[in-house]
Amino acid sequence: MRLKAKLTFGLAFLFIVILTFGVLSIFYINRLSSDEEKILKNNYESLEYDNNMLKALEQIPQNKNAIDIFETNLTKQEKNITEVGEKEATELVRKNFKELLADPSDVSNYSDIRQAIQIINDLNQQAILRKNAIAKKTTEDVIFWLSIIFTILTLMAFVIVVNFPSVISNPIKVLAEGIESIANKDYSKRIHLKQEDEFGDLANAFNIMASKLDEYENSNLNKLMFEKRRIETIINQMKDGIIGLDENKNILFLNAVSENLLGLKEKEVVGKYAPDIALKNDLMRTLISENNNQQLKIFADGKESYFSKENYVVKNDDIIIGEVIILNNVTPFHEMDLAKTNFIATVSHELKTPISSILMSLSLLEDERIGSSNTEQKQLMQNIKDDSDRLLLITSELLKMTQVEAGKIQLTKQKVLPEEIIKYAIESNKTHASQHQIEIKIQAQQALATIEADKEKTEWVLSNLISNAIRYSYEHSNIIVTAQQKNNTIVFSVQDFGKGIDPDYTNKIFDRYFRIPGSKEEGTGLGLAICKEFIEAQGGKIWVESNFGEGSKFSFQLNIA
Repeated sequence: MRLKAKLTFGLAFLFIVILTFGVLSIFYINRLSSDEEKILKNNYESLEYDNNMLKALEQIPQNKNAIDIFETNLTKQEKNITEVGEKEATELVRKNFKELLADPSDVSNYSDIRQAIQIINDLNQQAILRKNAIAKKTTEDVIFWLSIIFTILTLMAFVIVVNFPSVISNPIKVLAEGIESIANKDYSKRIHLKQEDEFGDLANAFNIMASKLDEYENSNLNKLMFEKRRIETIINQMKDGIIGLDENKNILFLNAVSENLLGLKEKEVVGKYAPDIALKNDLMRTLISENNNQQLKIFADGKESYFSKENYVVKNDDIIIGEVIILNNVTPFHEMDLAKTNFIATVSHELKTPISSILMSLSLLEDERIGSSNTEQKQLMQNIKDDSDRLLLITSELLKMTQVEAGKIQLTKQKVLPEEIIKYAIESNKTHASQHQIEIKIQAQQALATIEADKEKTEWVLSNLISNAIRYSYEHSNIIVTAQQKNNTIVFSVQDFGKGIDPDYTNKIFDRYFRIPGSKEEGTGLGLAICKEFIEAQGGKIWVESNFGEGSKFSFQLNIA
């Protein structure tokens, strides 16, 4: 039987039980009510009429209204004759009453009237007793049959109530256990329900699903294990260190390179909490630090090696399930960069000597005492001088950049007055400014405190900022150089009123070799990068503020001595 049919049958049976018991109850209650009504209507009323007539009969000699009362009740009694012999007794009362009315003073027939009324009372009292017995018997029958019916229906309902829930709950419980087994990856679980209903169909479908899952699991397990071993082999063959962590920072794996760098064995640390390992391992502590993304220098394989750290968060449907730390071996690049730096330093240094010789020779050629030159020759000499100056500037900046890249910035800190630095920088650019009809104005506070700085490098920075301002300013414009004390620092600023810097480039302006696209000014793109390195090496800070089309303001600050 289908589950729907079982539910329908159970609910229909309960409905029939309620309906049957209700109908029978109503039937027997109506029957008892009918018997009671008959007693009240047919017999009790006759007794009431008789009592009223007896009372009126006693009052006839003294009360003339008693005759009317007697007549009224006698008339009602004549209309309420229900028992055998009651009619004859009532007629006898009527006959004697008529005789009484003919001569009210004659009391000889009072006893006949009382006797006739008593006959009526006796008949109705006997009828009441008889009908009461019938009603009692009916009540006993009602109680008997309703008790039997109630008992039978209760037993049947109890059987349904006890057994029917198990018809629903037992299969659900078995199915729930099966689903829990599948959730725990026990694909061998099977459900056996000998029911030809929806639960039976569901059990068969469950068994088919479990069989397919079991088949899929067994067929792919070897593939998964093979892929796992292959991935482990690939990771171990990589030259980069790879460390895998789960979402709780527990170590999942280390490849061979990571083992060598950390001085740990994978089998000894897998499953352990990485911060616990970091307590005794400095490199692990550095790797799991979220704020450390600098290049790492690690002694490995008998030499110093350089690694860059990269963190990759592993997600599944936007849920973090792990993290992979990769140590990229950048030692070859570092070595090439060092070789490049040494090469540039050597070449730049070697170029300075011939360039200086060229400039010295040009000075001799320009001397009128040696001989006069025509206009064309003077122009050629000027071109040679400009190119030589430009080469000398480039080699000077390259030499400074090699110092920066090699980390060999040598600072000679001393107490310096800000006015001296400003004076030197302006004097260095006075000729350049006059050639473009640009006026340099100084707006410095009086009696500025001394700063602790490398005088030569700070003068070079300020001179370079003024030179750039002249280069990007319009002719016949102004450049404002300011110096003011803020807290425990002196802030130097160079403001021009040229075309300014596009907002897209302000955050790249201090990058090495960067030049604003479309700029016609010549340069290496190293000047501002060197300025930044020199200022930061002294514990200072440098920045730019620019409104495109209105000009730029370059500023740096150094600490007061």
